[in-house]
Order: sequence, then C-alpha cells, then structure tokens
Amino acid sequence: MPTELLIVLKAAEAAANWHSGQRRKGVAGEPYVNHLIEVASLVAEATNGEDPHLTAAALLHDAVEDQNIPLSQIASMFGEDVAALVGEVTDDKSLPRHERKRLQVEHAPHKSPRAKLLKLADKTSNVRALSLSPPDWTLERRREYVRWACEVVAGLGQASPYLQEQFEAAVRQAERDLEGAD
Repeated sequence: MPTELLIVLKAAEAAANWHSGQRRKGVAGEPYVNHLIEVASLVAEATNGEDPHLTAAALLHDAVEDQNIPLSQIASMFGEDVAALVGEVTDDKSLPRHERKRLQVEHAPHKSPRAKLLKLADKTSNVRALSLSPPDWTLERRREYVRWACEVVAGLGQASPYLQEQFEAAVRQAERDLEGAD
C-alpha cells in the first residue's frame, strides 16, 4: 500500500477516534466525523487525489480546536507538513467567538494556497449542513453564518474553481431554505 494512502487512512482512523463522542450541531445530530470526511472528500476531489497530506489535514483540521490534540502530536504521527496545514486553519479558542470570526475574515487572503483549499472545503461543508441538518439557531443567526462564510471565502480568492462552485451551490441552497423558513 502506498505511503500516501496510509497517511490518509491513519488520519481517518485518528479523526474517528479523537472525535468519537462528538456530534454535529444539526437537528440530525450526525457523528462529527461525517463532516471531517466530507471536507477531506472535497479536498481530494479538488486536487484530483494528488495531495494526500492536504487530505489528511482535512480529516484532522478540527482536532486541535475541538479535541485539544497538540500540533506536536499531529506532527509526530503525520509529519510536519500535515501539522502545519492543520495549524494554519486552527482558530485560537482562547479568543471570543466574535474575534475568532473576525480574524478568519482578516487572515483568509494570507493563507497558503493549500490552506485556502482546506478552508474553502470546510466552509462548503458547514454551509451545506445549514440546509441538510440545520442547527437549533435562529433564522437570523443562520443567515449571519452564511454572510460571514461568504466573507471568509471572498478573502480566499480563486483557491479552486471546483470548490468555489460547490460553495456557491451550497450558499444558494441555504439562502433558498432560509427564505422558505420565514
């Protein structure tokens, strides 16, 4: 088995273990690992499967924020490249939510091209979830999330035409669903 495939499979296994008790915020309460797999699939599709380290990072992108897994542990298990990508898309959870959101918009244009792909895939998955299994948020909070996600994505530039198309389709669907929920 190629080493690249092993890295992705081991990242999937680690993500499933680290996030085993975590659920999405949506009404379906689906396992959180579903989100990680969706983000990794989007990244793999956008790169034609040619960047296994980025795909592994997509599987692990919330491990630091949600499970307090140290970047040093990710580096020792998956290498410095994967850990650097995870670190580049990790928010500082010690900051208030409003500040973290502001910093995502501010930092988006300055991310590396690969981190931009990962961030775009993550935002696509999150906006899709607003339609497929919306969280128990007010309509205004859901609308605000879509507006904010669009701001972040605008700062990413043309990271990937494929992912941009997926994101825009997710936004259109979310807006239709939100409009119909009034």
